[in-house]
Amino acid sequence: MTNYKEDLTGVTTFIFDYDGVLTNGVVLITNSGDQLRTGHVKDGYALQLAIKSGYRVAVISGGYSESMRHRCNALKLTDVFLGVENKIRVFEEYIQRVGVSPKEVLYMGDDIPDYQVMLRVGMPVCPADAAEEIRKISRYISHFNGGEGCVRDIIEQVMKIQGKWMNGNAFHW
Repeated sequence: MTNYKEDLTGVTTFIFDYDGVLTNGVVLITNSGDQLRTGHVKDGYALQLAIKSGYRVAVISGGYSESMRHRCNALKLTDVFLGVENKIRVFEEYIQRVGVSPKEVLYMGDDIPDYQVMLRVGMPVCPADAAEEIRKISRYISHFNGGEGCVRDIIEQVMKIQGKWMNGNAFHW
């Protein structure tokens, strides 16, 4: 098997789970029923930079709340699939629609619903606190937990290897 960094050179598309990857997995529910999650600002910066740099970026999540959609919109994520019951089906439809090979996809997941998609992509990765089954099939395990910079970690690595980090897009939102 090749060094995982060699496989980052072919990544054109990032797909992320939301809860447990873009957040720490904790959901606070208010008295009015709103679901609140926390994310990391450095993950947000890296996501918007990846989009500006020409990468496809998508979110496929079983979770759903208006706050999730609001955060994705603020980061200019257009391929956002929330409330998904069957992630592999949504993944297959997405890659066919955008015309990308599974080998070009980096998918970061943290738990069992991500498993089937991670087996299909060229670069399955996960946060440090992912479920054991997910860590076993990941080509890279971030040193950061979900919601604590793991997304920035992997996007930065891909962009550095491809010579797209610290370019003209990097210095502004």
